[in-house]
Amino acid sequence: MKLHGSSYISFSPSSILVVFILTVFTPLFLITCTNLYPDIKNFPSSWICESIGFLKEDHKNNFSISDYLVWSASLHHKPRKEKRVFVKPEYLSRSERVEAVLAKARFSVREAARELRTFNISSPNHDQKNNYIPYGPIYRKANVFYRSYQEMERVFKVYVYEEGEAPIFHNGPCRSIYSTEGRFINQMEKGNHFRTKDPKEASVYFMPFSVVVMVQYLYEPGAMDMHAIGNTIADYVQTISHKHPYWNTSLGADHFMLSCHDWGPYSSSYVPLLFNNSIRVLCNANTSEGFNPLKDASLPEINLKTGELTGLLGGFTPSQRSILAFFAGGLHGNIRHRLLEQWKGKDPDVLVYEKLPSNLTYESMLKKSKFCLCPSGYEVASPRVVEAIYAECVPVLISDGYVPPFSDVLNWNKFSVVVAVEDIPNIKKILLNISKAKYSKMHKRVKQVQRHFVMNGDPQRFDLFHMILHSVWLRRLNLQLHHASL
Repeated sequence: MKLHGSSYISFSPSSILVVFILTVFTPLFLITCTNLYPDIKNFPSSWICESIGFLKEDHKNNFSISDYLVWSASLHHKPRKEKRVFVKPEYLSRSERVEAVLAKARFSVREAARELRTFNISSPNHDQKNNYIPYGPIYRKANVFYRSYQEMERVFKVYVYEEGEAPIFHNGPCRSIYSTEGRFINQMEKGNHFRTKDPKEASVYFMPFSVVVMVQYLYEPGAMDMHAIGNTIADYVQTISHKHPYWNTSLGADHFMLSCHDWGPYSSSYVPLLFNNSIRVLCNANTSEGFNPLKDASLPEINLKTGELTGLLGGFTPSQRSILAFFAGGLHGNIRHRLLEQWKGKDPDVLVYEKLPSNLTYESMLKKSKFCLCPSGYEVASPRVVEAIYAECVPVLISDGYVPPFSDVLNWNKFSVVVAVEDIPNIKKILLNISKAKYSKMHKRVKQVQRHFVMNGDPQRFDLFHMILHSVWLRRLNLQLHHASL
């Protein structure tokens, strides 16, 4: 055989025999492996901390991680023939086994995205706490969320680092405005279905420090910096990274922290990998301060004044709500200043107070109002959002750069009103343009979404504790780590 010149290449009988054997028997070998080990996939190992799915940075449009898993699946409506190599589970490393389990869950969620069926709204299961099935427009994709939640219940495992001593670690406030931080930490410390004592089988790793308690014990009043808090977090990460291999394996990408304190985001910047790579579950979910919804999760701010959970839910029917809009709160930040300057004491339909009169109670005003104004204070998060939901009052979000909690699965436009800061003078006009029929639907949806913001002494399916976990689960599901030898 001549090749572009005077030189020739020849094939010996033995080389021809080798080519023939490889051509005929290799496919048969792969088919045999496929039949023997159908449950374990050996997916591409070339990605390190890359997102799965086609994610877009579109903070203003309330983007949804679930939606992008859906979108990436919708690009391939027709079944594709894929080359798959299957191996025995015992031949996989720890990280490969974890990634194989997550790959199956990811595939299941994408399959749900391809299904066009919807849930029957009249199903009696919707009123039963243990058999609730997500349905209706409060969800971006109800069936995708449900499938994802089921997969989380089936395979999600959280390892809680045992390093550190109370009260700064393994502890947190269970009442006050920071109650969500302490309640979650304490629930994880108690142990539950999702916690594992074996770090080798964990999907994610939780760092159980409380920024709120750090501020209480380490911060010196009047100090111009928070070095003591930031350095404590840096020392903790250094400790776990030296004692365990897991932080270094993923560069922190499968680790998460949780904080409801305003200083939570900045204090995490003392560890660049924590700030840039790790999942940060934060009340102060401000995109202008480094909050990245692709990897970080928004945490609801809930003010439990007594620590008691009972008697917080409920309100009047729409026809019994005589107040169009209500707000009471101090002049904390520019947005509230503009709100009070525009509406305080100026309109009987839009009741805005800096200090509520002694003959009125805050809770009763929430329950009698159609819309509850929820402006940001010094920081973007406000407990008024959940207070409004508890009172079955449609929340009106007024903020800049705020990502509402669970917005990757909840469609906030269906049960809340978003008002831009520059539209504060037009609040009454905007609310009056909402028809009675539309308001009635929004009110019903607020009642439906309540379950996702309720803190229970013993966590129940789809409650706040599980929704926080699901936010972490989604972000871990959306991440594929490079195979390591662990």
